[in-house]
Amino acid sequence: MSTRALRRLRGKQRGQEPLDLGDLTLADGPEEQAAGEEEQLDTANVSPPPDSKGSSRKAKKNKSQKNFSNIYELICDADNEAEKISPDEEAEKSDPNKTSGVGIKDKRDAEKPDQKKEEASTMSSSGNRVKKKKKKKKTKVTSEDGQEAIPDDNIDLLLENLEQSNGLSLQHEDCGGSDRRSVLHVEHRNLNPETELKRYFGARAVQGDQRPRQRNRQFHRTTWMTNPKDSWPRFSRPGISMTLVESKDGAQYFTFEHSRDYQQVQFKFLDAVESMDPNNIVALLQLNPYHIDSLLQLSDVCRIQEDQEMARDLIERALYSFECAFHPLFSLTSGTSRLDYLRPENRAFYLALYKHMMFLEKRGCPRTALEYCRLILSLDPDSDPLCMLLLIDFLTLRSREYQSFLQLYQEWEEHRNLSQLPNFAFSSALCRFHLSQQEDMDPEESDKEKHQADQMLQNSLIMFPGVLMPLLDLCTVQPDATVASHPFFGPKSQIGQPPALAELTALYVGRTFSLWREAAVMLWLEEAVKEVLRRVDAKDPLVEDCQNKRKQRYQSAPRNIHRHVLLSEIKEATSSLPLEVTHQPVMGFDPLPPLDSVISYTRPERQHVGASNESTLSLFFRSLLPNFNLQGGQRQEDDMEVARAGQELNQEVNRLMVAMRDMLANIRFQEPPREDNPYRDEEEWD
Repeated sequence: MSTRALRRLRGKQRGQEPLDLGDLTLADGPEEQAAGEEEQLDTANVSPPPDSKGSSRKAKKNKSQKNFSNIYELICDADNEAEKISPDEEAEKSDPNKTSGVGIKDKRDAEKPDQKKEEASTMSSSGNRVKKKKKKKKTKVTSEDGQEAIPDDNIDLLLENLEQSNGLSLQHEDCGGSDRRSVLHVEHRNLNPETELKRYFGARAVQGDQRPRQRNRQFHRTTWMTNPKDSWPRFSRPGISMTLVESKDGAQYFTFEHSRDYQQVQFKFLDAVESMDPNNIVALLQLNPYHIDSLLQLSDVCRIQEDQEMARDLIERALYSFECAFHPLFSLTSGTSRLDYLRPENRAFYLALYKHMMFLEKRGCPRTALEYCRLILSLDPDSDPLCMLLLIDFLTLRSREYQSFLQLYQEWEEHRNLSQLPNFAFSSALCRFHLSQQEDMDPEESDKEKHQADQMLQNSLIMFPGVLMPLLDLCTVQPDATVASHPFFGPKSQIGQPPALAELTALYVGRTFSLWREAAVMLWLEEAVKEVLRRVDAKDPLVEDCQNKRKQRYQSAPRNIHRHVLLSEIKEATSSLPLEVTHQPVMGFDPLPPLDSVISYTRPERQHVGASNESTLSLFFRSLLPNFNLQGGQRQEDDMEVARAGQELNQEVNRLMVAMRDMLANIRFQEPPREDNPYRDEEEWD
């Protein structure tokens, strides 16, 4: 940013900028002092006014840029700068005849002779003289608070300083000055898996010696969630846009919208899905390489065929297409941007984020996957359409972010009853246990955490006794005879579970059993099981209370839990789904859509012709000509000419079928000659 632009922002004209003492370099030589005095006389430099300490008017030949440690000085201090202007300067502005700076200097010298003498004496006693050079030197100017000031022409540093100062001001304005961030807070740097991989293996191992090729290089838009690849097709807007619906209670509600061209492509995609042929989806993607649902569906096909690299690449391409369509006010990190899952246009974004998160978790980046889990949860924390609360504990334990999980548990327990979910009940106790095992913790604090973890685990086992035996089975641990034969943990506890609780239990055990395999954790679990059996035999009132709660609750699971189980693909959980879910078709691009969906546009109805009493040959011809009825019935068309042409074509096809039927009926296959002389010589055939 130029000096002239800064003067305009501050509301000043040229030649009015005060020069700080930090811009002045001091010299001792008499020759330099004489040169400085001559240049002062030539440029009619003005001595500083009495209310601006240590500042003087800037010379025309020795023009230097003023530095700021806070860009807010350009705007917020405009009033203060106006107050610093003396009445004499205002008179100078109003009177055009008073243009000489020397006259103003004489007038001020007459008004303040004592102050001028004091300043002259201090300057002479210290032996400091102003040093004038023809060639400028770039020096670092420090501000009053000790920070390095930023040059005005460096826009990037100015913007960075603006963000830092803005963040500090917002942090001080928070309620109570608390430094604790929201549980839905997302950081941009944690959305990049390379950040986590560099932490594990180092930057050289992640980046390698590969340099980007400058030849035939495509310039993509910079995004946060994905890194565009040069191997991708050239990006052109596929017809997706985002609009702001409303702002309510500090949150902004957005929605994606499809253009007319994109809607036509969407109809073709639905036809390709009904054909049950992935090649049709591939052909559609060749014409529309950034169609979202086609990318999601083909990614599932590649994953089933164990082509994980291609499946992940297709998901990243879908996320890139979404991010290029973001609204300017849509934020990934604020936690206040909402997307309604009831709208079909928004569901693809949820599913793309979820599939990308699962690929990151399998890739060995649990911290990055946890950040995407928070992002999905922040899009609709009240409804939680994909049930991220059933997954966030696993990712938190994998990434060892114990404090953030306990913060979420404490803040949301009052209004969400998270303790009624088996994953939160057991994972919160496991977090407490891992915190107690940390070496840098105080011994007293460690004992306190350990005692609290013991109590939480015992209460979880009493509330959910059906978790223990499947967990030990997957951990390949043989339970004690007293535990296996006890009715509290025996087969009766498995059979007597409500269906919804059995589904939640199977989901938690199938997902997190690897976290309980550690030797220290298994010993801790063994001690808790023994204590629980002692409390059950002593008829602890908590046991009966938890039994009544299990009977009253968990009768039927909501639809979002079924959707999460289908997406998880954990066989222990999918086997416990109810029949009304397993008997209906599930599409990978929209699994279990909400029953109260908000439909913005509908697909035109296709007239399906009945195929009853049709032969195999008739079905073959109908597959070649699906728009016509081979049974001779006339299709109902709005246009009579089209209907007449279709009827004539049906007649021609019927004649062709009759001719082929006669031809097939007259075909006779000749039997091969029998070998009456098996001992004949083979050379006879020659």
